[in-house]
Amino acid sequence: MKPLAHSLPAAVDRRWLLPLALGSALSLLLLVALTTYPSPSPSPPSLLFVEHKLAPSPPSPAGASLPRIAYLISGSAGDASALRRVLLALYHPRNRYILHLDAEAPDADRRGLAAALAGHPVIASTGNVHVVDRANLITYRGPTMVANTLHAAAAFLWGHAGAGGSDWDWFINLSASDYPLVTQDDLIHVFSKLPRDLNFIDHTSDIGWKEFQRAKPVIIDPGLYLKKKADVFWIPQRRSVPTAFKLFTGSAWMALSRPFVEYCIWGWDNLPRTVLMYYSNFISSPEGYFHTVVCNAEEFKNTTVNHDLHYISWDNPPKQHPHYLTVEDLDRMVASDAPFARKFHRDDPVLDNIDEEILARGVDMPTPGGWCAGTQENGSDPCSVIGNTSLLQPGRGAVRLKRLVTSLLSEEKFHPRQCK
Repeated sequence: MKPLAHSLPAAVDRRWLLPLALGSALSLLLLVALTTYPSPSPSPPSLLFVEHKLAPSPPSPAGASLPRIAYLISGSAGDASALRRVLLALYHPRNRYILHLDAEAPDADRRGLAAALAGHPVIASTGNVHVVDRANLITYRGPTMVANTLHAAAAFLWGHAGAGGSDWDWFINLSASDYPLVTQDDLIHVFSKLPRDLNFIDHTSDIGWKEFQRAKPVIIDPGLYLKKKADVFWIPQRRSVPTAFKLFTGSAWMALSRPFVEYCIWGWDNLPRTVLMYYSNFISSPEGYFHTVVCNAEEFKNTTVNHDLHYISWDNPPKQHPHYLTVEDLDRMVASDAPFARKFHRDDPVLDNIDEEILARGVDMPTPGGWCAGTQENGSDPCSVIGNTSLLQPGRGAVRLKRLVTSLLSEEKFHPRQCK
């Protein structure tokens, strides 16, 4: 009887052997599957990406407070007096100003300009005007002009409160050959009604002849590495049109929002730096760099207003430089409703007409506005005394500028003309 008793457990083991083997095989396959093909994990939170940590400062809402304008006014040798005149025509205590005489101008011109401004009682007391001491060498058709614009923009962003800091809403670049056609009270009044993220920049992707004559040639700007100004020169090789981004072109004069300027300086997704490297070998890069960046950036391509806020008289087709404006052009300037005009000869008589008939500005005086609390008796400068800088006295220029802006923001012109 004992052998039978010993054979029974063996029989039971043999019956469970097959299920046990199958179970082990399935467990092994499951383990291999889990280690080789891991289950999908949820996407990491967007806060882990650097682009979401570096974002533009939100613009102030329209109507929250009166806007401040940051002006870059640039000139070259012999332009010191013209820069001073343009500054006084544009002056308002709320705004910020950087004046740049390029390296071609002698140091004595910069020192003389800075000393004259330091001796002006209003400008000295307000502290909102600065002259670039370490001047840049500028070649108009090369990237040095773009570099100078970015230099001033960075100074406005990072300067202390007296120099502007981030306490401004739009950045406007002008030259010693520009002149205003409205008072700053007119401009601030109209801009106070606008969204603060708008970028006034004339632009188009229809580059036409510029593809062959500007996009494909490769140029070198000696202003990047020489102390003396020299014209750009071409190298024999040519390049293809970019495919990583779309080229845009337009006017070199613009009014850019603070959020977009921050984006150009910080470039948290690297597009501004990539485009800047490309345009460092591009002929007339000031007429393409900012346009290409703003229209290829998802955050900003729907903020463009397709206008440079200037009256400019061009040949048809346009040549490298526009006509110089004279008294004969004054009516057309005013009828354009633009807040600025160019190009003017130094001290052309038409500037005296603009001062007298449009700006009501006395010789060597700031353009008067609601902030001027002094008296005009005996030819005194009413702006020698600073009153309430938030008090505006908009005039006919505000009516004209409002008409232009209303047209530019209409359904027919605003979105249909953006980055096309």
